[in-house]
Amino acid sequence: MRVSTPTLKGPSVLVVDSDPAIRLLVRRGFAAAGYRVYDSEPGPEVGGLIHERKPDVVLLDCDETETGGLNTIRSLRRISAAPILVLSARGDEDATVDALESGADDYVRKPFGTKELLARVKNALHRRALEQGKPAVLVSDDFEIDLIHRRVRTRGREVYLARKPYEVLRVMAEGAGKVIPHETILRGVWGGHSIERIGYLRLAIRELRRKLEPDPAHPRYILTEPRVGYRLVIATRPARVRGKTAS
Repeated sequence: MRVSTPTLKGPSVLVVDSDPAIRLLVRRGFAAAGYRVYDSEPGPEVGGLIHERKPDVVLLDCDETETGGLNTIRSLRRISAAPILVLSARGDEDATVDALESGADDYVRKPFGTKELLARVKNALHRRALEQGKPAVLVSDDFEIDLIHRRVRTRGREVYLARKPYEVLRVMAEGAGKVIPHETILRGVWGGHSIERIGYLRLAIRELRRKLEPDPAHPRYILTEPRVGYRLVIATRPARVRGKTAS
């Protein structure tokens, strides 16, 4: 199994395919579009990779064996809510229905174009966000978080965030307006039993305030709840609304 090292800040995609040419095609096309891409050959280690990396989308080759591919979809669905798009050379209706009924979100026939695959992934991310009740864009004054494309803008400019600070912001954004306990953020970003990493969390909060707050010493968006956690003050509306602040 080989995993590529992503360097970009967009949504993360795991492509699992036995054909290295397909993995290369997806890696190049999605990286150019701003996605973070991991790739791997099929194997029993894929479940552990998903648990570790928590990809936003899984692209899964189901061509090796029909039964094995369907069982892989079912196994992945038990451990992840991320959209699963099947990549397959089989184009018959039965193959598509079997994959969808096993838990896949979409079925893409090989050979495929990168533009088509990008569009399907974008639609899958949007549908999953709607199903989970998450607005695509959170807006408050001049501060904006796009949870679909993992983009953050403030005062009219896009802001680059490293992986961990962004994940901290994402966890708070998914509970915008509520106090998110330290333990919840730590588990969501660093995994279980990570309360000892509270120092890492404080560093991430400091970095977020430095990049996003007009005055980091007097934060408006990322508020501290002493001895409990943090609160993200932002209007949770899917539309781009200007000039209003969450109460």
